[in-house]
Amino acid sequence: MTTREVVLEIPARLDYLAVVRLVVATAASLDPPLSDSRLEDLRLAVSEACSNAVKAHAKEASPEPVTIRCHVGPESFIVEIIDHGPGFDPDELSVLPEVTDPERLDHEGGLGIPLIKVLADRASFRQHQNGMAVKMTFDRPSTSAT
Repeated sequence: MTTREVVLEIPARLDYLAVVRLVVATAASLDPPLSDSRLEDLRLAVSEACSNAVKAHAKEASPEPVTIRCHVGPESFIVEIIDHGPGFDPDELSVLPEVTDPERLDHEGGLGIPLIKVLADRASFRQHQNGMAVKMTFDRPSTSAT
Protein backbone atom coordinates (compact mmCIF):
# COMPACT_ATOMS: atom_id res chain seq x y z
CA MET A 1 0.00 0.00 0.00
CA THR A 2 1.31 3.44 -0.87
CA THR A 3 0.87 6.50 1.26
CA ARG A 4 -2.27 8.48 0.51
CA GLU A 5 -3.25 11.91 1.71
CA VAL A 6 -6.64 13.30 2.72
CA VAL A 7 -6.91 17.06 3.25
CA LEU A 8 -9.83 18.93 4.78
CA GLU A 9 -10.19 22.65 5.17
CA ILE A 10 -12.97 23.74 7.50
CA PRO A 11 -14.23 27.07 8.76
CA ALA A 12 -12.98 27.74 12.28
CA ARG A 13 -16.25 26.68 13.90
CA LEU A 14 -16.89 23.94 16.45
CA ASP A 15 -19.96 22.66 14.60
CA TYR A 16 -17.62 21.14 11.98
CA LEU A 17 -15.93 18.80 14.49
CA ALA A 18 -18.34 15.90 13.89
CA VAL A 19 -17.53 15.98 10.17
CA VAL A 20 -13.80 16.09 10.88
CA ARG A 21 -14.02 13.12 13.28
CA LEU A 22 -16.02 11.12 10.72
CA VAL A 23 -13.66 11.79 7.80
CA VAL A 24 -10.49 11.21 9.85
CA ALA A 25 -11.82 7.97 11.40
CA THR A 26 -12.92 6.73 7.97
CA ALA A 27 -9.46 7.41 6.53
CA ALA A 28 -7.86 5.61 9.52
CA SER A 29 -10.11 2.60 8.86
CA LEU A 30 -8.40 1.88 5.55
CA ASP A 31 -6.35 -1.28 5.31
CA PRO A 32 -4.76 -2.10 7.68
CA PRO A 33 -7.38 -0.50 9.92
CA LEU A 34 -6.79 0.88 13.37
CA SER A 35 -8.61 -1.08 16.07
CA ASP A 36 -11.90 0.25 17.40
CA SER A 37 -10.27 1.43 20.63
CA ARG A 38 -7.48 3.23 18.71
CA LEU A 39 -10.12 4.85 16.47
CA GLU A 40 -11.78 6.21 19.62
CA ASP A 41 -8.40 7.54 20.80
CA LEU A 42 -7.91 9.15 17.38
CA ARG A 43 -11.36 10.77 17.40
CA LEU A 44 -10.81 12.25 20.86
CA ALA A 45 -7.29 13.52 20.07
CA VAL A 46 -8.50 15.10 16.80
CA SER A 47 -11.42 16.73 18.63
CA GLU A 48 -9.07 18.25 21.19
CA ALA A 49 -6.62 19.52 18.57
CA CYS A 50 -9.39 20.95 16.36
CA SER A 51 -11.12 22.60 19.33
CA ASN A 52 -7.85 24.27 20.27
CA ALA A 53 -7.34 25.39 16.65
CA VAL A 54 -10.83 26.91 16.49
CA LYS A 55 -10.22 28.78 19.77
CA ALA A 56 -6.87 30.03 18.43
CA HIS A 57 -8.58 31.37 15.30
CA ALA A 58 -11.13 33.18 17.47
CA LYS A 59 -8.32 34.92 19.41
CA GLU A 60 -6.89 36.29 16.17
CA ALA A 61 -10.23 36.71 14.36
CA SER A 62 -8.60 34.76 11.55
CA PRO A 63 -10.72 34.22 8.45
CA GLU A 64 -8.42 31.39 7.30
CA PRO A 65 -9.67 27.79 7.42
CA VAL A 66 -8.32 25.17 9.80
CA THR A 67 -6.49 22.52 7.77
CA ILE A 68 -6.63 18.84 8.67
CA ARG A 69 -4.14 16.73 6.75
CA CYS A 70 -4.16 12.92 7.05
CA HIS A 71 -1.33 10.73 5.79
CA VAL A 72 -2.64 7.20 5.30
CA GLY A 73 0.34 4.85 5.21
CA PRO A 74 0.87 1.12 5.66
CA GLU A 75 2.67 1.47 9.00
CA SER A 76 1.08 4.55 10.53
CA PHE A 77 -1.75 7.02 10.31
CA ILE A 78 -0.64 10.61 10.74
CA VAL A 79 -3.01 13.52 11.22
CA GLU A 80 -1.91 17.13 11.34
CA ILE A 81 -4.11 20.05 12.38
CA ILE A 82 -2.84 23.42 11.18
CA ASP A 83 -4.26 26.69 12.47
CA HIS A 84 -3.64 30.39 11.93
CA GLY A 85 -3.80 31.48 15.55
CA PRO A 86 -1.23 33.10 17.86
CA GLY A 87 0.70 29.87 18.50
CA PHE A 88 2.27 28.75 21.76
CA ASP A 89 5.32 27.01 23.16
CA PRO A 90 4.16 23.64 24.56
CA ASP A 91 7.18 23.53 26.87
CA GLU A 92 6.05 26.74 28.55
CA LEU A 93 2.48 25.72 29.33
CA SER A 94 1.37 26.04 32.94
CA VAL A 95 1.61 22.85 34.96
CA LEU A 96 -1.82 22.13 36.36
CA PRO A 97 -2.75 19.94 39.35
CA GLU A 98 -3.35 16.26 38.63
CA VAL A 99 -6.91 15.43 37.60
CA THR A 100 -7.45 13.62 40.92
CA ASP A 101 -6.38 16.70 42.94
CA PRO A 102 -9.41 18.68 44.24
CA GLU A 103 -7.62 21.91 43.21
CA ARG A 104 -7.95 20.76 39.58
CA LEU A 105 -11.61 21.80 39.79
CA ASP A 106 -10.40 25.42 39.85
CA HIS A 107 -9.11 25.03 36.26
CA GLU A 108 -11.66 24.74 33.48
CA GLY A 109 -9.32 23.79 30.63
CA GLY A 110 -5.81 22.57 30.12
CA LEU A 111 -6.32 18.86 29.47
CA GLY A 112 -6.20 18.93 25.65
CA ILE A 113 -2.46 18.80 25.04
CA PRO A 114 -1.68 16.27 27.80
CA LEU A 115 -4.56 14.14 26.50
CA ILE A 116 -3.23 14.30 22.92
CA LYS A 117 0.21 13.22 24.16
CA VAL A 118 -1.30 10.21 25.94
CA LEU A 119 -3.68 9.13 23.17
CA ALA A 120 -1.31 9.34 20.18
CA ASP A 121 1.71 7.08 19.78
CA ARG A 122 3.69 10.23 19.00
CA ALA A 123 2.68 13.90 19.08
CA SER A 124 4.51 17.07 18.17
CA PHE A 125 3.61 20.73 18.37
CA ARG A 126 5.28 23.12 15.95
CA GLN A 127 4.86 26.84 15.70
CA HIS A 128 4.96 28.12 12.12
CA GLN A 129 4.93 31.59 10.61
CA ASN A 130 1.15 31.91 10.70
CA GLY A 131 0.08 29.73 13.63
CA MET A 132 0.48 26.25 15.02
CA ALA A 133 0.65 22.68 13.68
CA VAL A 134 -0.21 19.67 15.83
CA LYS A 135 0.99 16.37 14.39
CA MET A 136 -0.23 13.06 15.83
CA THR A 137 0.93 9.61 14.77
CA PHE A 138 -1.07 6.44 15.37
CA ASP A 139 0.82 3.25 14.56
CA ARG A 140 -1.03 0.65 12.54
CA PRO A 141 -1.09 -2.95 13.75
CA SER A 142 1.68 -5.13 12.42
CA THR A 143 0.66 -7.14 9.38
CA SER A 144 3.41 -9.73 9.85
CA ALA A 145 2.62 -13.01 11.58
CA THR A 146 4.40 -13.61 14.88
